[in-house]
Amino acid sequence: MTPGELLQFIRGRSLAVQASVSPSGGPQAAVVGFVVSSRLEIFFDTVESSRKATNLRLEPRIAFVIGGLTSGDERTVQYEGVADEPTGADLQRLQRLYFRSFPDGRERLSWPDIRYIRTRPRWIRYSDYNQDPPTISEFDFR
Repeated sequence: MTPGELLQFIRGRSLAVQASVSPSGGPQAAVVGFVVSSRLEIFFDTVESSRKATNLRLEPRIAFVIGGLTSGDERTVQYEGVADEPTGADLQRLQRLYFRSFPDGRERLSWPDIRYIRTRPRWIRYSDYNQDPPTISEFDFR
């Protein structure tokens, strides 16, 4: 699996399970609609009052599971990274990408509590159990 093939696989999905750490140290997870940039940055929107927004401000480490939701397709990505709220040119670049996949996101621009989260990868594992033996590829960005 090359980084380009990994990007293609991730771009073929629009939903991920996102996990973060609560202020008390417990795990919290949510399903998010996302896009991925050519730099393998995962980008999504949320509201200020969401648990994920609160969690990520206090502890920016974040994880995702992508794929594995289609019956008979046992390919997944485990993605760990660090989240931030981009501004300026980075925010505009990622919003353009996001709005192509989620046109309704433009309507949320007017929400006073909308927030945009970008994640930069630290470690990614692609697993393909559709074949025997399975293919497992890891990417370390640290």
